[in-house]
Amino acid sequence: MTTQLRTERLGATLLFILDGSSHHNALSGAIYAAGVEALNVAESNPELRSVVITGAGGHFSSGDEDPEPLPEHMAALGRWIEALQAFPKPVVAAVEGMAEGAACALALACDLVVAARDARFAPAHAGTGLAVAGDFSFLLARTLSRQQALEWLWLAPPRDARYLQSLGLVNQVVEPGQAQSAALALCERLHAMPLHALSARKELMNRAVQWTVERGQFTPVDDEAPR
Repeated sequence: MTTQLRTERLGATLLFILDGSSHHNALSGAIYAAGVEALNVAESNPELRSVVITGAGGHFSSGDEDPEPLPEHMAALGRWIEALQAFPKPVVAAVEGMAEGAACALALACDLVVAARDARFAPAHAGTGLAVAGDFSFLLARTLSRQQALEWLWLAPPRDARYLQSLGLVNQVVEPGQAQSAALALCERLHAMPLHALSARKELMNRAVQWTVERGQFTPVDDEAPR
């Protein structure tokens, strides 16, 4: 049985549940495509003001179900990450257990991340042949030193939630089993604010973090900047 992307409405929040607990909610190209479609539904519904992404069975996800996924799988993951970042409403990841490989990229691409104290994050190990979504590489490059980012991408040591919080990649660490409820509570706080203001600030932030890596420097992308 393959993982399904279930959706559940909880007030003004649409909950995305990666549901395939018998194989730790492994991801696939079909899941990535379903994620983009579900975001389109959430965007078009004015009664929905936020999205929470989580996994069933006490796990976020073990990553792509194929250790050497097809290129189209990775392209589909990239499209889902791009859709998450362009989505005009808040997206919160609620992480329990392991977020590995593609799932690590997915979780950290969300606007805010709530993680259980015992949650573990690991990008795909270079030895597996799993490519890393470009947006994830840039996220790490903006947040970590070059050496820290390469160590994590090459060796993929699992990092705990407290460590990632110290790096600014996780917003809130909670007790095991509380990630989803804490993420929903965070969404309720956001719902009290004007959605247009949240959307505008997210768009401004997206523009501000469009960087290119040049000669070891992070340079803002500016089409009108002198060449």
